[in-house]
Amino acid sequence: MQIESFEGILEVDETYFLYAEKGKRGLQRKARKRGGVSKFRGISNEQVCVLVARDRNKNTIAKVSSMGRVRKKQVDKVIGPLVSEDNVLCTDAWRSYTTFAKEKGMEHYRLKSGEQHVLKGIYHIQNVNNYHHRFRKWLEHFCGVLSKYLNNYLAWFRFLDMKGFEETKENLKEMLITGCLFPVKETYRSLRLSEFKVA
Repeated sequence: MQIESFEGILEVDETYFLYAEKGKRGLQRKARKRGGVSKFRGISNEQVCVLVARDRNKNTIAKVSSMGRVRKKQVDKVIGPLVSEDNVLCTDAWRSYTTFAKEKGMEHYRLKSGEQHVLKGIYHIQNVNNYHHRFRKWLEHFCGVLSKYLNNYLAWFRFLDMKGFEETKENLKEMLITGCLFPVKETYRSLRLSEFKVA
């Protein structure tokens, strides 16, 4: 589910999930109860960073990018090939985005938390934050997921979001036909034995 490029105003923000190995045998740490908390305050390397980029035409990329705080290198790897100087970047105040925008020659608007939510009437990150909220709410149905499968859930949610969550015959038919057009190399065994990877 790739896109060719982003258009116009591009909102980018990250959201974090506690690293999970639900059901894995032979854990090197004590198992956490569902809804557990990190040993460290704030954002740490115990948390999986999901980077979400969304333009005003709803072109969206959502991928696991790193453990802990996102760096410029990971931002570039996830969305770098899809942006140009014509895009206007809207982000929070995290410095990796500033460096990324300078290197790409993009106009950049930084929104500091607790201050103005909208700059010049149109620059904000409310669409991407709403996407985070809806994804987290949808993910609650699964009572926790393994971090190594998080990209699969992100793709599933993106498909449902594109189709407006309408369970029509047409949408189900399109999903089945589209799914058959791609060569599938993964099996149940290969998915189960796969390891957690970041972008």
